[in-house]
Amino acid sequence: MMTRKTEDVFETLLNNQWIGSESGETVPIYAPDDHEVVGRVPALSQEEVDKAVQCTAEVQEAWEAREGHERSELLHRWAEELEKMTDEIGEMIHQEVGKTLSSGKSEVKRTAQLIRHTAEEGLRTHGSFIQGDAFPGATKQTKAMVQKVPHGVVLAISPFNYPVNLAASKIAPALITGNTVIFKPATQGAISGLLMVQALVKAGLPEGVLNVVTGRGSVIGDFIVTHPLIDMITFTGGTDTGKHIAKKASMIPVVLELGGKDPAIVLEDADLDQAAKEIVSGAFSYSGQRCTAIKRVIVMDSVADELVEKVKDIVSALKVGTSREDASVTPMIDQKAADNVTRLIDDARSQGAAVILEGGKEKNLLGPTLLDHVTEDMAIAWEEQFGPVLPFLRVESEQEAIQLEKRNEYGLQASVFTKNLENAFAISDKLNVGTVQVNGKTSRGPDHFPFLGVKNSGQGVQGIGRSIDSMLRDKVLVLNL
Repeated sequence: MMTRKTEDVFETLLNNQWIGSESGETVPIYAPDDHEVVGRVPALSQEEVDKAVQCTAEVQEAWEAREGHERSELLHRWAEELEKMTDEIGEMIHQEVGKTLSSGKSEVKRTAQLIRHTAEEGLRTHGSFIQGDAFPGATKQTKAMVQKVPHGVVLAISPFNYPVNLAASKIAPALITGNTVIFKPATQGAISGLLMVQALVKAGLPEGVLNVVTGRGSVIGDFIVTHPLIDMITFTGGTDTGKHIAKKASMIPVVLELGGKDPAIVLEDADLDQAAKEIVSGAFSYSGQRCTAIKRVIVMDSVADELVEKVKDIVSALKVGTSREDASVTPMIDQKAADNVTRLIDDARSQGAAVILEGGKEKNLLGPTLLDHVTEDMAIAWEEQFGPVLPFLRVESEQEAIQLEKRNEYGLQASVFTKNLENAFAISDKLNVGTVQVNGKTSRGPDHFPFLGVKNSGQGVQGIGRSIDSMLRDKVLVLNL
């Protein structure tokens, strides 16, 4: 069992032992709702991180040698243990990152489903067999067996906004394929991640196969990313951090899930009631603190007035308050994030944007804000706000909408609202994004769908099957008969 020390210090995992830092130093985690300390996690030193990585590397070959069905059975037991802890972990997600309690519990249940699907899908990976005579100069006596083997030690770095689901979406594919894991949770969300790992230990995790490192990024961040025993990195978080990791990682595989400026493109023939409903849900769920949130609306001028009014009506009815009050729009993760959103609103207002609806401001709780007549020279048109503000950019043609989106530095997702599916296909072909949603909000979608970003939104592909593929590499055995 995981232990709790005085002042609610949550210990981290090393070789299936729950430990604190040798110095006793901790990092406090504050609740977005009331800024009270939820708990503290150990602030590990570089030496302690090095020990964790060394231990994980030492057991990798033994873990890889396990039968695939044994690894799969561990994941199934993990899912069971996780479900038993739904209330406890859901409550911690609720406190730690400011989601409603129902959302926190839903994340845990969804994660258990993801782990089970991964446990099954991971058993279906296979290599291939290639005949030599398919290429001139070779013969049938030369044959290649292409095997799929793990990278080794995978560094999994998760974000604050889905501290359990987006952690398990990295850990489960790594484990099923024979990799061992160093798990670095985001500081805000670390306790939820540790509780998730507690379920894995209960399920029978072999010693050292997964170790957890917590602490200050300024101390251990670059150290662990550049550690010579790390063989792959999978990261979800901000674009600037992702780029930094990619540069530091140098010669090892890196999968990055980064930011987005996902547009909703609304055409003249769109069902505006449906579009408004989807846009509000996509833009303001979890106060817009999602990479797949709708971050801007690109709308045909001829229907813009009507759409803006419909969106305003729905947004005006949203409950604003704390997550304890089960509000729709809740406090942002911290004051720094709220200040950034306020900066973007103020900049747009100063340059002539029409403030259609403006929510109140109380510390890091921002009510939803709608900005109309946003122009390309406003920062809100291009910067990822990651908060409860939505800009409307009016255009005169579909071509203008497409060109406006193409200048986006991000390329995660886009939504297209139209009754003409043929036109939707034509527009989607021209958008340089990972996913196009037709008549629906941008969202991660079912966990087995491919999920990816282009440009500054990331590299590599996730989603259960693709994540499993990313955890494996080819190893070729050539037979010369």
